[in-house]
Amino acid sequence: HLKKHQRKPTGKKPHCCSDCGKRFTSSTDLKRHQRIHTGEKPYTCDRCGKSFTTSSQLTIHQRIHTGEKPYHCSDCGTSFVSSQYLKSHKRTHTIAKPYHCSDCGKCFVSSQYLKSHQKTHTGEKPYSCDQCGKRFSHSSNLMVHLRTHTGEKPYSCDQCGKSFTSSSQLNIHKRTHTGDKPYHCSDCGKSFVSSQYLKSHQKTHKGEKPYSCDQCGRSFTHSSNMISHQRTHTGEKYCGCNQCGKRFTQPNSLIAHQRTHTGEKSYSCDQCGKNYAGKRALIKHQKIHEGVVS
Repeated sequence: HLKKHQRKPTGKKPHCCSDCGKRFTSSTDLKRHQRIHTGEKPYTCDRCGKSFTTSSQLTIHQRIHTGEKPYHCSDCGTSFVSSQYLKSHKRTHTIAKPYHCSDCGKCFVSSQYLKSHQKTHTGEKPYSCDQCGKRFSHSSNLMVHLRTHTGEKPYSCDQCGKSFTSSSQLNIHKRTHTGDKPYHCSDCGKSFVSSQYLKSHQKTHKGEKPYSCDQCGRSFTHSSNMISHQRTHTGEKYCGCNQCGKRFTQPNSLIAHQRTHTGEKSYSCDQCGKNYAGKRALIKHQKIHEGVVS
């Protein structure tokens, strides 16, 4: 280590790559560089099998699985898996953003970022899933969606082992362990683990119900509620229990039913600590504490 350190001030680089002529201060740096030419990737991820040329690359990659983002921006609080990504991000606070969106006024550092953003206004969805035909504005969203078909869930929670299709889903889930709810409703003060949940909640204050059933005209605040409702018309029961085969129209009904097999009681009363398998059973029980007994 001393020899390697002593070479740096003098600018001497005695170790030369025979393939490209690039010079290095230490034999270790040369060996690491030569893997670019040989294609050697001796560091393998034990989660997904992906290989890397250096141990530091593997360490950064493994944070994708754990959701760890140890490098935080002091300006906006955004977190990153590596110091390099943080450095790149910090430029967004200091450099000019000459590209402006004419629809919402948001500014961007490049025309590419602006074009990508403008798809949210135009509704353009050029990326199509070859499995189900669903379309997406960005290729990254398509990649995450494809995992719903393959069943791939490469992002695992180091607290409970639960796996997710995207790193953002993992980060939101991790807040259920920490209790962190950073998104607050300005109307009622209620807090949420994600901005998406907050947006969804805010519709209840506005009375906004943009999703209508084409069978009976009933309107819903959320598309998921409308889709669930439409099954009452079709009689479709697509959710099947893998234990007994019983089928359900709603995913939540299936989850609640499966607890009868596992004995899991994940809903706890904050007054007395009694546990229940379903949310409805908990709400009914809590009326006892409130003095409301039907």
